[in-house]
Amino acid sequence: MRVKPIVLVSSYPPRLCGIATFTEEAREFIQKAHPHREVLVISHFDGAGDGVFPLIDISKPDWWKPVAAKVQELDPYVVHLEHEYGLYEHRDARGLGDNNEGFLKLLEAISNYPIVVEPHTVHGRLKDHEATFLRRLCERADIVLLKCHYQRWRLDWNFSGYGWETPRNLMVVPHGSRPDRRWGPEDVHKLKRRLGLIEAGLADHVVGMIGWIQSNKRWDILISMWEDVRREIIARCGVEWDLLAAGTIRDEAHLKDYQEWKRETLLLEDKGIAHYYEFIPRGDLYYKLMAVCDFVVIPSIDETQSGTLARVIALNKPFITTAPLEGLTAQALESEGGLLFTTKAMLRDKIIRLACDEKLRLELGDNLKRYLENVVSWEVVAKQYSEAYRLADEAKRTGRRVEMDPEF
Repeated sequence: MRVKPIVLVSSYPPRLCGIATFTEEAREFIQKAHPHREVLVISHFDGAGDGVFPLIDISKPDWWKPVAAKVQELDPYVVHLEHEYGLYEHRDARGLGDNNEGFLKLLEAISNYPIVVEPHTVHGRLKDHEATFLRRLCERADIVLLKCHYQRWRLDWNFSGYGWETPRNLMVVPHGSRPDRRWGPEDVHKLKRRLGLIEAGLADHVVGMIGWIQSNKRWDILISMWEDVRREIIARCGVEWDLLAAGTIRDEAHLKDYQEWKRETLLLEDKGIAHYYEFIPRGDLYYKLMAVCDFVVIPSIDETQSGTLARVIALNKPFITTAPLEGLTAQALESEGGLLFTTKAMLRDKIIRLACDEKLRLELGDNLKRYLENVVSWEVVAKQYSEAYRLADEAKRTGRRVEMDPEF
């Protein structure tokens, strides 16, 4: 008897896209949790690999039709769709978007199969078009997966403001983190040598900013104050620290900031107090560059959740990030593994404090270890996906909508 596959619909590598990288990791652990089923992917035209069908071409208004036809052909156990607005927005010759209408039509076309949708952007305060889209999405999906608990109770506040009933088919499943990419202190020196950082003169202690370089990440905040911060760290605790800024650009819209921040980091490198490392944030290299940092700064100003933070958590690295800011703040509070700032002065003080307090770094790292193992490990998340699949399948077989208890 044929065992039906799990079908993921998403962007996929080699596309340089955070959702693509997310889906690649998620697929690996979903497959481990379901060894008896194939886990297949329907992707955009620039996706590739075994079991990947590159069919999505959003330059066409009916891009969803070949996707729906492929789903019917594959006859899956469940369809799990990763959603980000930009991935499915068709724009006409005038540049006007369709507000993801094609995505909703796809859900209608495959409605005979269990449907799980995982939206990656659900802001705490929704714009009108976002609220309308999410309402229609929840009507068409069997299960909708939110990344953070605040998104669920804020959705109730948002929907009540429109006079709408809050959907009950919502599950909270956090952004997964790898449980198998941790290096011990004895390995860090070896990693630095292999990465050429010893020869580059990187100090024994490192503050990191690692990942995609784009305008909303605001690397310039730390770069602009690093020389003064480093001087104060040495004055207070007598230990030399360097800044490691590692990443690259993925969107030409951010070219000006990328060039400026890279230039400023290289000026700090010339002074012997920082190092710039150009790389595409994917795969093991992403984790290795995180591993050589004592702690990581994520000065983002627009984020609902973060693949960068998922990797920080995977490596149990203490972090400092912006607040109040959606998923970054939520996970900092839930994990008790990070410090928060709202002003440049606070960021300066938190960096100095963390650099001069090894005991605090160890405490935050231990908290992240527990949070990883118990809450956000991909192995834990894959089990939650499996439960979502079971509920979606049951809903289709019985004709009864999934109803979960409200958050509060």
